[in-house]
Amino acid sequence: MNNIIFFGPPGAGKGTQAKIISNHLNLPHLSTGDILRKKINEKDDLAKKLNEIMSSGKLVSDDILNSIVASRLESNQENGFILDGYPRSLPQSEFLNNYLKRISEKINYIFDIQINFSILKDRILKRSTEESREDDKFEVLETRYKEYLNTTENVSKFYRESQPDIYFEIDGSLQIEEITMKITQILKK
Repeated sequence: MNNIIFFGPPGAGKGTQAKIISNHLNLPHLSTGDILRKKINEKDDLAKKLNEIMSSGKLVSDDILNSIVASRLESNQENGFILDGYPRSLPQSEFLNNYLKRISEKINYIFDIQINFSILKDRILKRSTEESREDDKFEVLETRYKEYLNTTENVSKFYRESQPDIYFEIDGSLQIEEITMKITQILKK
């Protein structure tokens, strides 16, 4: 069984790589960003609240994301999973670790896609014109990047220090195919 987490700032390519590896290993890909964007389309009260939070670049609460992740993981416990965009905070990582202990599972690989902000900015602005995502405006990117540095980077550091044998930093400035190749080589070991 393979349980994989992808870390990286918004626009680093973690979603792209998670989808590729999901297809390669035939594992369910749980992208909290995708799930939240779909939820926004439902137009109920929670959708309106999520839209306000996400369009400002802020992070969705731990309780909401923990609930989403737990229900999705419970629905497919066969081959493993790929998490993209979760955990984003130390309380979320604690929730995930406790959940996995409870079901006698563990994380097998953690990939942290590192990228410099100027490259990130160019990518996000390009993606904004191609995909018309509300959360791809420059001001929102700046807020999301600061949130990443202040919150999610601490989670990544926690895993890097506590589980260095399964933690791998990947250069996000490489081409998509090169990043995929590096990840698949690690998975073959």
